Amino acid sequence: MRLAEDEARARLVAADHAILCTVHAERGVDAVPVAFALDDDGFVGVPVDLVKPKASLRLQRERNLEADSRATLLVERWDSDDWSRLWWVRAELRWQGHADNARAADLAALLAGRYPQYRDQPFARVVVLRIVGVTGWAADAS
Repeated sequence: MRLAEDEARARLVAADHAILCTVHAERGVDAVPVAFALDDDGFVGVPVDLVKPKASLRLQRERNLEADSRATLLVERWDSDDWSRLWWVRAELRWQGHADNARAADLAALLAGRYPQYRDQPFARVVVLRIVGVTGWAADAS
């Protein structure tokens, strides 16, 4: 059953992680798990952190966004024993170039408050995307 937009947004806000999908020019959908934070203005911050090991701080997801600004953030609940508890929410996103410093700083602060590992804001930067639509589905809307 389709979720009302306010319910879909509430589930998105409550999720502790998501799958960020961008578009790779050759491979197509490029999906990676991410930590994220949302602000009250409908922007999502995805950190490029210094906590987890990386081959480079220039991430493929950023190169993908530079070539195609569309992205999707997917959160879901799976219960293999009780399918009445299944749900998913998809936020359609747009990258609008490099964000202004104030918005990125506000999202960095939200990330620091949300994840203990980010308390000291160990970020190379925060990728900022704007939510342009939210849809969702649940097996049981209650």
